[in-house]
Amino acid sequence: MADQQTVSPNAAQIEFWNSAASRAWADQHKRMDRAVADLTKALLDMAAPQPGEHVLDIGCGSGTTVLELTARIGPGGHVLGADISNQSVARARQRIADTGSRHAEVIVADVSCHAFAPNTFDLVFSRFGVMFFSDPQAAFANVRRAMKPGGRLALAVFRATSEGLWPNGPLEAVRHLLPPIPTPGPEGPGPFSWADPTRVHRILEGAGFREVSLTPVDPVIRLASTGEAAEAADFVMLLGPLTRVLPALSADQRETVRAALEVFFQKYSRAQGVFMPAANWLVQARV
Repeated sequence: MADQQTVSPNAAQIEFWNSAASRAWADQHKRMDRAVADLTKALLDMAAPQPGEHVLDIGCGSGTTVLELTARIGPGGHVLGADISNQSVARARQRIADTGSRHAEVIVADVSCHAFAPNTFDLVFSRFGVMFFSDPQAAFANVRRAMKPGGRLALAVFRATSEGLWPNGPLEAVRHLLPPIPTPGPEGPGPFSWADPTRVHRILEGAGFREVSLTPVDPVIRLASTGEAAEAADFVMLLGPLTRVLPALSADQRETVRAALEVFFQKYSRAQGVFMPAANWLVQARV
């Protein structure tokens, strides 16, 4: 299946996820995997991939979930990861090659308009890979066409969050030090665009899915392996929402933001690490 990165309705997202600002998602994926390990396990358990199944992993990033899914579907199945980031896909391909797996591949593709073969997938899975589509209903109509009758959907997205929760809490703590940041509208692409259950039902049912359900989960996000607030500050400056605004700041401004983040994270520091609460939905549906 050839790579696809043509003009798309998600061009702005494609530009960002192929920029220097998002490079750390490829280079330092282990830090993010550690942070969201609890959520990843809960999503995999809910998705329940079965031996022999064919799976699509939307927004697969550097391949961690592709490898986890591949281990569960076994040699009789196949996992296709799709992501718009060339740098993350390159890392995922290397990791797959390192395992010697013949049952997984990753492509550069905008899932909203990629020409998947119809009736291919038993399971469509995504860990935080679906919140930035400009037209999510059209995107999932395209995905649905690629699924087998009775196929399952399993997604993790963010619920609405107060400023004290991950990932918005650190941003709110330093917003006064930043230039104005546009806030996406309730229908626009953004990390909380799937927070409203009514909208989630409208998107998926409008795309032809049935049995749509949302289950709240409250994982703990581990931002540092020790109790050092500096490590947590480094994490969010590399991998959090701040990455979209930091390139516009001077070196002095960045250091001021970092210092403020270290103060913020002190209240979340424990001997075993720096932990923040999060609020997510696990979304299920069927074709």
